[in-house]
Amino acid sequence: MYANGQRIIQYFEEFAPKHLAMEGDKIGLQVGTLQKNVKKVMIALDVLEEVVDEAIAEGVDLIIAHHAVIFRPLKNLRTDLPAGRLYEKLIKHDIAVYVAHTNLDVAEGGINDLMAEALGLEEVEILEKWHEQKLKKIVVYVPLSHIDIVRDAMSQTGAGWIGQYSHCTFGVRGTGTFMPRAGTNPYIGEQGKLEQVEEVRLETIMPEEAQSRVLKAMIKAHPYEEVAYDIYPVEQTGATFGIGRIGKLKEPVPLRTFALQVKEAFEVKGLRVVGDLERKVQKVAVLGGDGNSFVPKAIFKGADVLVTGDIYYHTAHDAMAGGLAIVDPGHNVEKIMKQGVKNVLDKRLKEEYLETEIIVSKVNTDPFTFL
Repeated sequence: MYANGQRIIQYFEEFAPKHLAMEGDKIGLQVGTLQKNVKKVMIALDVLEEVVDEAIAEGVDLIIAHHAVIFRPLKNLRTDLPAGRLYEKLIKHDIAVYVAHTNLDVAEGGINDLMAEALGLEEVEILEKWHEQKLKKIVVYVPLSHIDIVRDAMSQTGAGWIGQYSHCTFGVRGTGTFMPRAGTNPYIGEQGKLEQVEEVRLETIMPEEAQSRVLKAMIKAHPYEEVAYDIYPVEQTGATFGIGRIGKLKEPVPLRTFALQVKEAFEVKGLRVVGDLERKVQKVAVLGGDGNSFVPKAIFKGADVLVTGDIYYHTAHDAMAGGLAIVDPGHNVEKIMKQGVKNVLDKRLKEEYLETEIIVSKVNTDPFTFL
């Protein structure tokens, strides 16, 4: 059985939810429809015409990309020009394009974590905090026969998590009363008769963004026709998300050695280095894409070196003045997301016994050549 396009994106957004994206970021479905069964998904960094041709040849139904295919407002859709020709091919071959940009950078296990892992960093932390998860408390009244069923349903959809502990709930026994009226079909009791049932007041916390799916799962698992529940705001926050990562190498190495390690880890043919090549570095900040605006944060956090792309001439001078080395392997290192996203979706589809195939684009979209 193949997965519906909406279900695939649901699985993806459990990993990299939209609310983690920077305001105004061009994310989400940009071309086509998700209202279809999807036999094959291709993960790509960029959606260039060569990538679309590859998708057509591979029989792809959906492309999940990091960089937007529609980044600026369209003034026209001329199929005799490169951009229009690309959109024409996508539409003619019914290939949908979904984009995840800064939400994929920020997500736990996303691009910045993948970069830190590839460099072997330890004691990894967020470089700049961006989003704190808001929490709510949910309370539901459940008959004793269904406590475990309802608890499991809520926990599997995001409620009851505190750190790395799941199924965190508290229950108090009590007596629930109700009288089924005409037109009801009660799980317990009879119409017109007051019932007294031993129930548990089950309470737990949930992320605000998980509320709709937790409620849906809870109501589906609950035996009652009408479920009694309450939702309260709470002061504490949940997980913290942010852009970039900072960690340590196992031992200090010369900047020259580290730069060569970066080159190998990200499979690039060339890179730029700012700083004394013989200086030893150990504390490393990483940030995929354009990291110019994060140089001050890396200095403030005490990084010896920042690994990022698209560094400007004067920004490099500022970094040198602040004692920060920079290794710039280019924007294209974000291609690390292709295999990372494939791994996430492969796992979820396998858990659901779905046959949709996930492939990665083999097209090199780096526009630069080193001579």
